[in-house]
Amino acid sequence: MTRADGGPDGLALELEAPETAAVSAVGDSVSVAGACLTVTSAADGRMSFHAVPETMQRSSLGRLRPGADVNLEPALRAGEPLGGHYVQGHVDAVGAVRSLDPEGHGARLWVDAPAEILRYCVDKGSITVEGVSLTIAGLDDDGFAVALVPHTLEATTLGEVAPGDSVNLEADVLAKYVEKLVETDSPGTIRRA
Repeated sequence: MTRADGGPDGLALELEAPETAAVSAVGDSVSVAGACLTVTSAADGRMSFHAVPETMQRSSLGRLRPGADVNLEPALRAGEPLGGHYVQGHVDAVGAVRSLDPEGHGARLWVDAPAEILRYCVDKGSITVEGVSLTIAGLDDDGFAVALVPHTLEATTLGEVAPGDSVNLEADVLAKYVEKLVETDSPGTIRRA
């Protein structure tokens, strides 16, 4: 992060990201710490974005400061292989890191999450933390755990989080669609979409 100007009404971001900037153009979508943002400029290894109030209210982007590292991921292009979970970059809520503890060669990350996220969490289901697609490895009444492999610890910001840190969360979009399709209008009646 080279620049973060603004506040709750909007935030202008500038990132030094040579690899991502080289394959991005104005108007492209890029996930920044899990939030899908539109590229407003991309040149000389730098990229710019603007986060609007809706994004600021639903994410933790307001905590970013110059010098901060962020996870970046360009949008999947048609025809590219899908090598993981469906991730949209649509932050559903902000969670708080409970703990990050070594576990074998990796680590176990516990995140406290609001009820609107936990309703979609199942053991071995999908969850996205700071834009990183992960598999749920544990659940309790307040949050979920994920097991982080050494590559994830080295290649993302998740190896640097500490208790109390805010993290962007995205629930599994497939679970949200299933819920919507089976909502009931009255007891015993399933509404058809």
